[in-house]
Amino acid sequence: MSYVAKKEEFDSSAPAVKSHKIRITLTSRNVKNLEKATHLVRSLADLPLFSLFLVCSDLVNRSKDKQLRVKGPVRLPTKILHITTRKSPCGEGSKTWDHLEMKIYKRLIDLESPAEVVKQITSMSIDSGVEVEVTIAA
Repeated sequence: MSYVAKKEEFDSSAPAVKSHKIRITLTSRNVKNLEKATHLVRSLADLPLFSLFLVCSDLVNRSKDKQLRVKGPVRLPTKILHITTRKSPCGEGSKTWDHLEMKIYKRLIDLESPAEVVKQITSMSIDSGVEVEVTIAA
């Protein structure tokens, strides 16, 4: 028997949905806020099952529910900012120093989807202190 490939019919009347490459960047000074766990309760055979989903993985799970192509979350290196300053305002006395540092954490999530779907995915509530940047490429 020979195999005959079926010709797929293309409906030209249906509008083509353009897929965009979308990058979501999450930035925070507190890693707990960035990857804060939210408790979801599911019942399985009348037993409650608690599962933890991180903010990043919650975005990924919402995207996979809509059957989108997802890459991430990609953890970028932590940026550490240092400041060393004198404790004494007048310069007299023992030479004591303060060492201050601020850590900045960043996560990237890449999606391929229409722009309307991203609005639905990112409609979740995110803690204060977490900056969200959405970049849409062709």
